[in-house]
Amino acid sequence: MIDQSFLSWPFFEERHRRFAHALGEWADTAIEESIDHEDVDGSCRALVRRLGEDGWLKAVVPQEYGGIGTTFDVRLLCLARETLAYRDGLADFAFAMQGLGTGAVTLFGSEGLKGLYLPRVARGEAIAAFALSEPEAGSDVAAMATTARVDGPGHVRIDGVKTWISNGGIADHYVVFARTGEAPGAKGLSAFMVDADTPGLTIQERIEVIAPHPLATLRFEGCRIPVSHRIGGPGEGFKVAMATLDVFRSTVGAAALGFARRAMDESLRHAASRKLFGAPLADLQMTQAALADMATLVDTSALAVYRAAWTKDHGALRVTREAAIAKMHATEAAQSVIDKAVQIFGGAGVRKGEKVEELYRDIRALRIYEGATEVQKVVIAREMLKLLAAAAPAHRAPA
Repeated sequence: MIDQSFLSWPFFEERHRRFAHALGEWADTAIEESIDHEDVDGSCRALVRRLGEDGWLKAVVPQEYGGIGTTFDVRLLCLARETLAYRDGLADFAFAMQGLGTGAVTLFGSEGLKGLYLPRVARGEAIAAFALSEPEAGSDVAAMATTARVDGPGHVRIDGVKTWISNGGIADHYVVFARTGEAPGAKGLSAFMVDADTPGLTIQERIEVIAPHPLATLRFEGCRIPVSHRIGGPGEGFKVAMATLDVFRSTVGAAALGFARRAMDESLRHAASRKLFGAPLADLQMTQAALADMATLVDTSALAVYRAAWTKDHGALRVTREAAIAKMHATEAAQSVIDKAVQIFGGAGVRKGEKVEELYRDIRALRIYEGATEVQKVVIAREMLKLLAAAAPAHRAPA
């Protein structure tokens, strides 16, 4: 990165700075050695294995299960995603899904589940996934149709379809959310850990997208699992999902920030070296205006992302508003920064193989997954209205 002065901000401790520098040095060589973009599945497996072997996946698992820290250090997660996304979107994806795919177990799982799944994730020996979305239940989690019903002593049977599942088809296990019926709507859901080789779980379809990564539709037909694989209590699935997203939503903003920072750096180098009308492109005031806009959007995104991460790390039970602001602003800002980068590069900016063209494809999905921008606006507004209601003086009956 051309400018790493943000690491001196008071959001970070010295250990965060050491982590970011060390991961950046590692990523400069290890990512290229592990990735073949013609083999996306193989690259993801290789990246997870390498990230685990070299110790970076310890950031997604508590210390007693082979990780670092007592729980999530959200600043470390954000720094990791920004650093990896700056180099390659697939590397960021491989890291992020190991955290999201087991975050629910870390936060709500029994000691048995933690011991069974987390150490292998930390070592890069197992690939994790998070199965929440359905064909008719994406943003509207309460519309979930997948069911988990009691099926004999100590077991439940899962039936339904999950789609847009990252790591679908290559994961070793999935955190699956299903309707268990304790109450209507979102209050009647539960979460379960389901191994990929469980009979009744099949890959219905692999999904191709503009920024290739493993993605699939899963079908559950009589998929029988022990009730001990439930994560959290019965009917707590919505709470489990939202608490997990509360941690990892900020990290989506961090990935977008990594993409934006790379686009800005590519633009700076190109504008300084590209000649137009006998002078560097950077001499044109319109180019300077675009670069200034980029720098402003990058810095405001970083402030939003690391404010949310710092707040969570300093004991906030929930950071719903802060994480939603970070995710919304950083992803929208990154789209704008990368679009400006493509414009600065001109025709080369849409040529396959050019980094800014790759970034243009990488960023688009981040404005949708883990809650689209429009959903984040609803979340932010509702949280602000809650603050207003809490601040209102209690109604007093007339004397």
